[in-house]
Amino acid sequence: MKLEKSCGAVMFRERDGERLYLILHSTQGHWTLCKGHVEAGETEHETAVREIREETGLSAEFIHGFRQVITYSPFPGVMKDVVFFLARANGWAVACQPEEVADARFLPFDEALAALTHASDREVLQAAHVFLAER
Repeated sequence: MKLEKSCGAVMFRERDGERLYLILHSTQGHWTLCKGHVEAGETEHETAVREIREETGLSAEFIHGFRQVITYSPFPGVMKDVVFFLARANGWAVACQPEEVADARFLPFDEALAALTHASDREVLQAAHVFLAER
């Protein structure tokens, strides 16, 4: 069994008292959260920072205490862990990485939740939303 690992973040901003979450429309056709493969020598946070910058052009401020892991099999014989952190985006202007991201949107929680393609991403977004509400 081959093991893979990716890291990313649930990204958000607040405007007029409303929290908006960043979701990405992959060039493969699905709506997802910001994430990508760990490169040699990187920590989980370093991977998340790099992927945020590469996929969105944004920098972010991480919210301590949130870490969610999803595990799934993307292909036969492969198991993948994806580690998600929580981060406040430093800016609104998203510069999509054209090779991987076709579109990106900051949406209110309910709209972001409905737009995400995979149930596992919806579970991570829900956990992040509850975590922020309880802070």
